[in-house]
Amino acid sequence: MKSDSMAGCVLPPLRSFVIAGTMLMAGTVSVDAQTMPEPATQQRTRAEVMHELEELEAAGYNPSQGDDGSYPADIQAAEEKVAAKHRAERDAAMSAGGNGQATPAP
Repeated sequence: MKSDSMAGCVLPPLRSFVIAGTMLMAGTVSVDAQTMPEPATQQRTRAEVMHELEELEAAGYNPSQGDDGSYPADIQAAEEKVAAKHRAERDAAMSAGGNGQATPAP
């Protein structure tokens, strides 16, 4: 009989503790789900990728060399040259426009 009275005293607070813990964990998961940034889903066409490769090759990158030990440095240098070219084209278009609106490059 003594164990029945102990169960009556312990189980209700324990049950509410478990329910509160479950609700707290569920709330934490939903907050994380709401604050996670969306992954970038920008898809490029084959033509865009081929154009980028042509620009890199024109800037000095040679993909046929493979991994000759200078791989990261040579493609990064070519990417920087291409980026500088694009910046120069954009700046020229901005100054040619005169009104602050860039004209698209062909």
